[in-house]
Amino acid sequence: MNDFNDFNNKQVANLPRHLRQFIVEQHYEKYTPVDQAVWRYVMRQNYSYLKHVAFYPYIKGLQRAGLSIEYIPDLQTMNDNLGKIGWGAVTVDGFIPPAAFMEYQAYRVLVIAADIRQINHIEYTPAPDIIHESAGHAPIIADADYNNYLSYFGSIGAKAMFSSKDFELYEAIRNLSILKEAVDANEEEIAKAECLLQQISENMGEPSEMALLSRLHWWTVEYGLIGTLEDPKIYGAGLLSSIGESSSCMKPEVQKLWYNIDTINYSYDITKPQPQLFVTETFQNLIDVLEVFADTMAFRKGGTESIVKAIECKNPATAVYSSGLQVTGVFTDMGLDGNDALTFIRTTGPSALAIGNKQLEGHGKHFHKDGFSSPVGKLKGIATPLEDMDMLQLLNCGIKPLNLAILEFESGITVKGTVRTIHQQNEKTFLITFDNCTVKERNGNILFQPDWGMYDMAVGEKIVSVYNGAADKDAYEEITHISNKQTHKVAYDEKTQKLHAIYKAVRQIRESGTGYEQLPVLFGALKNEHRYDWLSAMEILEILYHKQLYPELEKELRIYLELKSASESEHTKLINDGLHVIANPVTQLITEEEAH
Repeated sequence: MNDFNDFNNKQVANLPRHLRQFIVEQHYEKYTPVDQAVWRYVMRQNYSYLKHVAFYPYIKGLQRAGLSIEYIPDLQTMNDNLGKIGWGAVTVDGFIPPAAFMEYQAYRVLVIAADIRQINHIEYTPAPDIIHESAGHAPIIADADYNNYLSYFGSIGAKAMFSSKDFELYEAIRNLSILKEAVDANEEEIAKAECLLQQISENMGEPSEMALLSRLHWWTVEYGLIGTLEDPKIYGAGLLSSIGESSSCMKPEVQKLWYNIDTINYSYDITKPQPQLFVTETFQNLIDVLEVFADTMAFRKGGTESIVKAIECKNPATAVYSSGLQVTGVFTDMGLDGNDALTFIRTTGPSALAIGNKQLEGHGKHFHKDGFSSPVGKLKGIATPLEDMDMLQLLNCGIKPLNLAILEFESGITVKGTVRTIHQQNEKTFLITFDNCTVKERNGNILFQPDWGMYDMAVGEKIVSVYNGAADKDAYEEITHISNKQTHKVAYDEKTQKLHAIYKAVRQIRESGTGYEQLPVLFGALKNEHRYDWLSAMEILEILYHKQLYPELEKELRIYLELKSASESEHTKLINDGLHVIANPVTQLITEEEAH
């Protein structure tokens, strides 16, 4: 694994331990000559087209992020450049859980899938790859308004509650994307994975906060347009990195709608082109819409509805009492009064207590290994909430060390035990520890009894916030769930290695300006042994056209590619677009833009 300090990038070096676990080494040497050619083809196509429709000056954005058209980016170079604008980058293995992805954004770190799409998915892949993550997200990251939105979205998204079904969906999407990008993929396996994904997608029930936020993320960060409905510009990374959809999305049949809070009602399918896209006038509008949605979320609302979301999540979440005490665990139960206000909350399994996102000493998940439960509310007949009482008021309630206290809450819950410790911070009482304690409801139902040990009673009139994950993630999450489905690693057969050698030789000839006499031999090998390949033939034609060499061979190559375009429908657009860029060189266009 990378040494984070080697990057000399402050953002990456500051990542907490629970996020570092997802990082993998880039292993730049694993990229094949075909991979490099795929990058170059996509980037040349991108620039040729995106110079007209991208919101941000594409080449300037690439350069500021440490990217080039010619080579797959090196993570170190990206970090050196992104560090200048207060961002960083790390490489990961495919999809990572949505909450972790959001948190990286909050830390101003781009998550980049280390792999690159196969040549047969050159136009679009549902799997995250280095083209999408770096060529899509990085060029616009230099725009201050946009990157502020991105990091703010991450901070909101990291708190979003998800449902147990969301995680099933994540695993199904990850599995399908891995299968689709596997060289040895079995069509039957892919069909099964697609069927499972469809099944889960159709039975998601009411969308969770994370599902709704994912829609806002999709229609902005991934597929967003900015400007006017009549003349929008692309800023979404999914479009910027898709040479197919960046073009088709501008056609009239793809409906353009104004981006507002109603956008959360539009779901999306990651495997298909989008039937509509959303246009924002400004990046500030994105923040405004996000704020409207954030005000509906459990981390801002608290209360009964938010604990219901935590119970449905079936994964660790954190509830915050009005005293500031944070309770982390898997929530399984709650009590309600006649007005549906909370009377107590309960977690099951490893739980932890924290203040200010720092775990309280002696109150980690190993101490509270069987769960935690505590009342919520005010004491009966006393106007001042328990957390706000001064020492005299506490004494009047019998709350002092070694004293037997009997506390009756408005809800009817009674806590009776010997006070051991009163925990306070910032003039607020947030936790009281009892010995020999009994906790029971009005109906006599026992919530805690003396032989269970010490009783830690959370103090707080209300639950003011509930959010996904732990308060002190590094203390609680020794390791979060990493999918056991890893992206496939490839061993290349002899024939494929020979094709790689042809691609490598063509690149060396183009870059060195020598060895042109090898081109007829290389094309002969392509024709005889690799007739399915089109990209290397395209690169040979590019050299011949610009160097005005071997006119007969150039003519033969052009006919060869035109016949392929006519007879192989899956390659028609790719070949025609490639021929267009050869005739309208990207390097010349770059020079013209830089001159301005």
